[in-house]
Amino acid sequence: MPAHPAFTGLVGVARADITPPPGIYCRNWGAARHDTAQGVHRPLSLTALVIQETSGGPPVVLLDADLGWWANLAFERAVRRRVCAALGLPPERLLSCLTHTHAAPPLCQPEPQWPGGEVLAGYLEVVETRMVDTARAALAAAEPGRIEMARGRCGLAANRDLPDPEPPAGPRIICGFNPARSADDTLVVGRVTQADGTPLATIANYACHPTTLAWECTVVSPDYIGAMRSTIEHAGGGLGIFLQGASGDLAPRAQYVGDPSVADAHGRELGYAVLATLHGMEPPGEQFVYDRVVESGAPLAAWKREPRPATTVTTSLTARRRGVDLPLKAWPTAAELAARFAAATDRALAERLRRQLRIREAIGDGATFPLDVWGWRLGETLVLGTMAEAYSSLQQAVRRAFPEREVIWLNLVNGSIGYLAPAAAYDLEIYQVWQTPFDRGSLEILESAAIALGRDLLAD
Repeated sequence: MPAHPAFTGLVGVARADITPPPGIYCRNWGAARHDTAQGVHRPLSLTALVIQETSGGPPVVLLDADLGWWANLAFERAVRRRVCAALGLPPERLLSCLTHTHAAPPLCQPEPQWPGGEVLAGYLEVVETRMVDTARAALAAAEPGRIEMARGRCGLAANRDLPDPEPPAGPRIICGFNPARSADDTLVVGRVTQADGTPLATIANYACHPTTLAWECTVVSPDYIGAMRSTIEHAGGGLGIFLQGASGDLAPRAQYVGDPSVADAHGRELGYAVLATLHGMEPPGEQFVYDRVVESGAPLAAWKREPRPATTVTTSLTARRRGVDLPLKAWPTAAELAARFAAATDRALAERLRRQLRIREAIGDGATFPLDVWGWRLGETLVLGTMAEAYSSLQQAVRRAFPEREVIWLNLVNGSIGYLAPAAAYDLEIYQVWQTPFDRGSLEILESAAIALGRDLLAD
């Protein structure tokens, strides 16, 4: 029986607090009636994981931040460029991941009309500084260790494409729990330990929109990720790291509330699933192997645990990126969208137009957009992802392509831009299709590119 997919080398972790000050601009919902944060549910955190080959060579750095999405792509690229320069990293060796909470300040320079915008501007400078400082602290703390992966299940995520029971003008799909459709419940757990087995961190890769807290929530919150993390850490799992999966069509059943206790209940559900997966793993550095037959009332198969031979543990650490051109829709020009935005008096419509305008400014006027697909090989594990918000069918297809590997899929890594829905969804009146700049077939093109990148990493 194969042991858990593993990597051995140097690993280091560090954490910083990135909770914003009170009064900061923090409006993320068109239906919201408030503009600034009135308090804090749980602190926001930034966690750095550094991985390096024992023989030396450049490290890779993963940043896990309790933040929502980059509302301005040019702003994100400038921040990431400065962070890479400060750390001396090529772009493919930094994965800047967002948990995707919808109760944190927006990641863009404030607009003049925003209350608390001046607080937001200073806060974003603090976040960038802590990205660098936390990565440096993790680099300084790096020591011999291992990362071992296992797959579990969690029922928190549900399908969120619901046919409208009372459509105002023709059939449409609304964004909320659809009990008639199943959801991808895959949970990938990474156990990060020192060489002697002492826990350093626990990675949870799961696909589920953090939209528990919505327009009625007036406080800053990591949503369910906060309670998930504290559940893991209180149980001795080291620092909790959450990596958002392909959740374009997935969210909790109970969502869009103002009560933080609902988010905490969701977090405990996911946290306990992570802990159950951890407890189902073999001890660090061990494998479960067939031993012998014991003749009893029946012939009994006896298995045993034994140290995994060092020769079977892969130390490969590779980072690559692959560009893929995705077709774009024929959207209005930026000038046309700006005029519509300026004329909008309804807050919900204005929020939709503002987001569409910022995406239009980011993609330019071409017929295609060059999307980066990011990839790492950590021993026997593949880490793949993009800035887009892909549907869960993508991570399912990529995992099927590598049945003998563990695959971590990342949405919203190194930027944010738009949804990627399956081609069939383009026949529907659905948010993820009319919101995105990408045309029909883009998800399927990305799927092929991601699988090709995975094969390149394994060939290395």
